[in-house]
Amino acid sequence: MCEGSENKFDFSVMSYNILSQDLLEDNSHLYKHCRRPVLHWSFRFPNILKEIKHFDADVLCLQEVQEDHYGTEIRPSLESLGYHCEYKMRTGRKPDGCAICFKHSKFSLLSVNPVEFYRRDVPLLDRDNVGLVLLLQPKIPSAASPAICVANTHLLYNPRRGDIKLTQLAMLLAEISSVAHQKDGSFCPIVMCGDFNSVPGSPLYSFIKEGKLNYEGLAIGKVSGQEQSSRGQRILSIPIWPPNLGISQNCVYEVQQVPKVEKTDSDLTQTQLDKTEVLVTAEKLSSKLQHHFSLSSVYSHYFPDTGIPEVTTCHSRSAITVDYIFYSAEKEGVAGQPGAEVALVGGLKLLARLSLLTEQDLWTVNGLPNENNSSDHLPLLAKFRLEL
Repeated sequence: MCEGSENKFDFSVMSYNILSQDLLEDNSHLYKHCRRPVLHWSFRFPNILKEIKHFDADVLCLQEVQEDHYGTEIRPSLESLGYHCEYKMRTGRKPDGCAICFKHSKFSLLSVNPVEFYRRDVPLLDRDNVGLVLLLQPKIPSAASPAICVANTHLLYNPRRGDIKLTQLAMLLAEISSVAHQKDGSFCPIVMCGDFNSVPGSPLYSFIKEGKLNYEGLAIGKVSGQEQSSRGQRILSIPIWPPNLGISQNCVYEVQQVPKVEKTDSDLTQTQLDKTEVLVTAEKLSSKLQHHFSLSSVYSHYFPDTGIPEVTTCHSRSAITVDYIFYSAEKEGVAGQPGAEVALVGGLKLLARLSLLTEQDLWTVNGLPNENNSSDHLPLLAKFRLEL
């Protein structure tokens, strides 16, 4: 499906929340519409594997990968198909995690960078979600190619905790920034996949695509767009996360620098001290988040002919889009975006994508999971070209 040549490298990426069996059983009320046999793991996994084989993506970003099934079935099956697999389990004894798997024939592994969103020293970050960031080197004969940074995550579900979701996203972006940063100061191409538990057009989604968000006065439950009513909700605090997280409002790791002081503290005038305090306070109290990547979405989220929404997940409670593949687009049209001053080496060109379905389409086959689709999410699939 994907070839490399002297001046281009084509590759495909699938993002797929495969529905952990433990989570299915813990949330059985979401699957009352399903026939019981289609919910058994012994039925579901062969179907999921059949889909993965059929689409034959070069990179897989999987969410809700249950640890025991990963060890006994998922990893061995994928390795037999030519994939190298990396896995990050959720913290706090949660049963599942995120996996990134890539074809040996297409890439070599440069680095593996797990991200834990639970932080004992930050009370806000008391949830067990994780991310995983890989740096991959395309295997191209007789051609120098930049590495490709692939990230995968499953953000917190809770619609009322937009503060946690935004902070988890900032932590992932900071890790991506660190991993994708090259010696010459530029960034290599980035593909960021996952279940972001946020809908298109929501503040969190817009922040990913636009690279900026002013969250002043934003209700905590409006961040992800999953809930319409903000009645009685807290407003996001400024700043959202505390300084000891070590991540700036630009979503990069802060370098702890000790400033050089020519004079001793006692020599500083009160005016100078006041000015310093004002500057520090203003910086800390900024309600503006930024990131320096120009990211596009593989999917447009609406069918162009009808305007009907695409959906990526469908069960008894809802049918919406929460899964995405974001990528570093080619440079054209990037100039006006915030952070565009940060150089990008070799943006990606989107060649093709797997079509999604409407809610009506899915209910004609009794929603998800069903006899043919064995998760409550649909797989997302994109084919990219890296021009060398």
